[in-house]
Amino acid sequence: MQVEPLAFEVIIPARMGSSRLPGKPLADIHGRPMIAWVYDCAKASGALRVQIACDHPEIAAAAAACGATAIITRADHPSGTDRLAEVIEQTGLPDEAVIVNLQGDEPLMVPALLKQVASLLIAHPASAMATLMVPITDPAEFADPAVVKVVVGGGQRALYFSRAAIPHDRDAQCPPGSVLGYRHLGLYAYRAGFIRRFVATPVAELEAREKLEQLRALAMGETIVIAEAAAIPPAGVDTPEDLARVRAVLAQGASCGSGLA
Repeated sequence: MQVEPLAFEVIIPARMGSSRLPGKPLADIHGRPMIAWVYDCAKASGALRVQIACDHPEIAAAAAACGATAIITRADHPSGTDRLAEVIEQTGLPDEAVIVNLQGDEPLMVPALLKQVASLLIAHPASAMATLMVPITDPAEFADPAVVKVVVGGGQRALYFSRAAIPHDRDAQCPPGSVLGYRHLGLYAYRAGFIRRFVATPVAELEAREKLEQLRALAMGETIVIAEAAAIPPAGVDTPEDLARVRAVLAQGASCGSGLA
């Protein structure tokens, strides 16, 4: 019996205007721009199609040089999700299409995680979004506001996301080394119809306070399904130090998903 391939697409938002690392998608990693490495990871996931949503002709040219399809979108989008929405409209994707959002600064992303998050959404047709998490055992990581935490309820439903240390262990019941909570990975799968509704909805109060876009979906009454990631991916590239780390990993002949934590 022939198994049908998993039907999902990947869209990679990429913009030139990073405050900490300007021109980040074009950053050189061993003779190739970063966006080319990210594209390789997306292609290795088994996606039906991979597109790069960019805001500059230089990114589009770099994408074309590595065989990728790039769509130039407006430069003033407030978020990568808004950039995805423009691609969805430009390409006329149907509401039921499953889209994985892979950030353009993840050159070491594990391809299997893209397939996992798409499979999770497809398995939960009543959910608007799917995403992944990893356990936190380090108290310093748990307390770090740069690490987004998620609390999960029954049926794999995400109840809330926060930069605060949640859930709070009031009676100090968690022994050293135990799981204190879960870190949210910023990897999402959505249906195109949800993206259309999402970008037409005003920013939610909690979203504005936490600076976490997924809280708008919860405020809309949507269900976000979440699962523990099958692997822990390396961190993405935000700073020159991150770029040096990625270069060191890839200098050893590694590829997507290498240098796993």
